[in-house]
Amino acid sequence: MSGSVLISGASIAGPALAYWLNQYGFAVTVAEKAAAVRGGGYPIDMRGPAVEVLRRMGLEEKVRERHVATRRLAFLDADGSVLNSVAPTVITGDESGYDIELARGDLTSLLYDAVRDDVEFRFSESIAELDDRGDAVEVTFASGRSQTFDLVIGADGLHSKTRALAFGPEEQFHRYLGYCFAGFTMPNYLGLSHEGASWAVAGRSASLYAAGDRDSDQVHGFLVFTHAEPPFSAFSDPAAQRDLVASRFEGCGWEVPRMVEAMRSADDLFFDVVSQIHLPVWSKGRVALAGDAAHATSFLSGQGSSLAMIGAYLLAYELADAPHDVAFAAYEKRSRKFVEANQALATGGSALMSPRTEAEVAARSAALLALDGLPGAEHSEVHNLLTLPPERANV
Repeated sequence: MSGSVLISGASIAGPALAYWLNQYGFAVTVAEKAAAVRGGGYPIDMRGPAVEVLRRMGLEEKVRERHVATRRLAFLDADGSVLNSVAPTVITGDESGYDIELARGDLTSLLYDAVRDDVEFRFSESIAELDDRGDAVEVTFASGRSQTFDLVIGADGLHSKTRALAFGPEEQFHRYLGYCFAGFTMPNYLGLSHEGASWAVAGRSASLYAAGDRDSDQVHGFLVFTHAEPPFSAFSDPAAQRDLVASRFEGCGWEVPRMVEAMRSADDLFFDVVSQIHLPVWSKGRVALAGDAAHATSFLSGQGSSLAMIGAYLLAYELADAPHDVAFAAYEKRSRKFVEANQALATGGSALMSPRTEAEVAARSAALLALDGLPGAEHSEVHNLLTLPPERANV
């Protein structure tokens, strides 16, 4: 198959999908509501089949040059004392020497650079309306412009507008995991270098991650807390977000007061719920979904970025030589069990990073002190459950 495709979203899944669809002869347009590709951001991981996708794109070496190589993770008790300090692979299951950790913005920039000259990017633009007529999809953009495409792919994240337009309101697919989080950068006053520190008490956790050397000016801060219901009223109100986070961490020890202070003034605060998306199908008519829009795993799984790369590759692979309905079904059949296994990593392993109760805090401490029952091996097995199909000879 070939034809015109509109992709909504220019983070990871969107540009990766655009690259492969262009390779297979499609005319691709990417709409992104932000004014440009977003740089910076916290470290993400490319694991297992995602690294092979990068190799097939000719990007593996460029990505490896940006590997941040976190050397240790220190887990702290309520008073800030170190329970244990471990290699990240003990927790994450990364394959040393193969899997890659890099800043999210580094990956998005490399993906954009790989395809920017071959497809049309429309920044500060988003989909307002979709009309799937059966033989094509009529799209009305937020700018008022209208255009017809053969296919539309939503790669626009957890709160996908494309999904809402084609499948219905998010609430029916949104599985809230009971946490909210705030991510931001802050001064590296502790002199951290290629390491992370994770503090936790019941219902609240705080982490600092240094992707650079100790002379690096900034580190990434994360504040995670339990909350009975998603605080939807705070989503459109940054001041309310900051107040909510600060109220949940009032009176906490370790470096938390400084982190809250930094969160208050951060110009890059990212606040959201920790949730997953569970859909009965990932396509409807001529509209399909990829990445978090289809099956968000939440950051507790550590696999969202890898699944975005893998899913983009598989969706384009199936569209290369089959009608869209056949290709969409094949893409989902090839991917779904792998996705569900990765989603389960989040629901099964949250107690280590963000214990909810005093009992989970005690279990976390015991596991870390004994270095027993940590999830690395289990996670590694799940990361590699899927094998990519052979490369197509015509690319």
